Amino acid sequence: MVRRARNYKTKARHPTKGRNNKQMVNSGYSEGGASKSKSTLAAYNPIKSSPQADVDVNLATLRARSSDLYCNTPIGAAVLNTPRNAVIGAGLKVSPKIDYEALGLTQEEAKEWQRNTRREFALWADGVDCDLYRKHNFYDLQDIVYLNYLIDGDSWAAFKYRKPTAGNPYCLRLQLFEASRICNPESCSNLSILSYESVLMTNEANGNTIINGVEVDKDGAVVAYWIANRMPYDLVNSGKQLTWKRVEAFGRRTGMPNVLQVSHEERPEQYRGVPYMAPVIEVIKQVCRYANAELMAAVIKAYFAIFLTSNDSSTNDIRDALDAFGDAPTGMTYDEKREILNGINLDMGSVNLLPDGVDVKAVDGSRTMSTFEPFTSTLFTQIGAACNVSADVILNRFQASYSASRAALMQAAATFKTRRTWFVRDFCQPVYEAWLAEAIAIGRIKAPGYGSDPKITKAWSRAEWFGPTMGLLDPVKEITAAAMKRKYGFSTGEREAAEISGTDYDDNIAQLASEAVTWQSHGMDVPQVDNTGGDKGGEKNG
Repeated sequence: MVRRARNYKTKARHPTKGRNNKQMVNSGYSEGGASKSKSTLAAYNPIKSSPQADVDVNLATLRARSSDLYCNTPIGAAVLNTPRNAVIGAGLKVSPKIDYEALGLTQEEAKEWQRNTRREFALWADGVDCDLYRKHNFYDLQDIVYLNYLIDGDSWAAFKYRKPTAGNPYCLRLQLFEASRICNPESCSNLSILSYESVLMTNEANGNTIINGVEVDKDGAVVAYWIANRMPYDLVNSGKQLTWKRVEAFGRRTGMPNVLQVSHEERPEQYRGVPYMAPVIEVIKQVCRYANAELMAAVIKAYFAIFLTSNDSSTNDIRDALDAFGDAPTGMTYDEKREILNGINLDMGSVNLLPDGVDVKAVDGSRTMSTFEPFTSTLFTQIGAACNVSADVILNRFQASYSASRAALMQAAATFKTRRTWFVRDFCQPVYEAWLAEAIAIGRIKAPGYGSDPKITKAWSRAEWFGPTMGLLDPVKEITAAAMKRKYGFSTGEREAAEISGTDYDDNIAQLASEAVTWQSHGMDVPQVDNTGGDKGGEKNG
């Protein structure tokens, strides 16, 4: 039983009636960051709108400026290349880690399955046949995807299937395409910029909303992407008619993704990523302008600028000064006499004879650079703080103490590890799972129960990905720490080998065993591992 609330006729009392009508102050942030009366904040009235108004409308400009800074400024290239090299490097390598207990396998059976799967994946990933355009292997594709994610805010790849080749028995191909090709149909031409009206539109066929090329249903879930056949702002291919194709985000039967979006959104209801340099675009541009101005000033200072002056009071202009050249034949024109003057050599160690009454005065090009280094260093620090990476790491300039440099590397390593985890979730793992599904389907890999139950499928699909480390400031200390972590169970030999040297732990052990036989065959003792654990058992435990 639901009762209707009674309508009590009570007169609302004004909160300030009967009191002093003086305006209330000191309420929350009203006299702080939300103050409307302070002179420092009176004209500071930004508006926070929807992600579509704040992000999507400005994406074309942000992408263009980010790309320009990367291509044409040293600091812009450094801001992107540093995380690119640290997160991806030569490429992230897969290490299958199946849940063998859930699958009813022994540890040795799991190891054998994982080794075979790694070999099969290398057969697909190491060649260019994994690329639809047949230009790059899988590890080069990772580098391209991640760099474009930094520049454009998101990067895109589509799964395609083509006939196997002689060297590749798999049909899976990856097609990479520019982020600008994901956009609303008929919303932009060659040179137009997105407007508020063009960011949102409705798919009349099903009533779904299309947000900057991403189609979502009534719940806001992504269901499809609208992909243009070329770049909307392509001046070279502008004669090619611009058309769009709707591609469903997930397969209807398998539920696996058809298109991969590599991005990291920061707001609810945000469907497109923001370029990595967006918060520091203005600062980077101004720093580069300042550096170029100082460079030009230094170049000008390097010139030896002189003026010719005459001591003859009867000389009124440059023509009279030119007439002072005794070697100038009578009747020469002004231009001919100037040619003689232009022949004066100002090279190093040169000696020139000037005419009588003509003197030389040099222009003082002195310029101090005392403020350039500390000022730009401060700005670099701000840029690094905004990118969550120390300026020393971005600039590859370690001039502080060992402790400070190591702290900077450790802080950057934590940031890069987080971004690597994002990248693996968005790109590497989905690609691996798509490849694994095909490998099992065509019988090259045996995985009983795969596809019959989501839990079993997940157990077969588990994998870890390893990439480059930040480097070693003190190899002895850091390798010793790695050995101790392995000894006391805080890490594994496989992980430490992958992160320190990028090698496979099992392959290393097999190679060491082979080398030990070589030492012994020559009657020599095999070198023992250092005692890194603090007791004599270190040699046996390695």
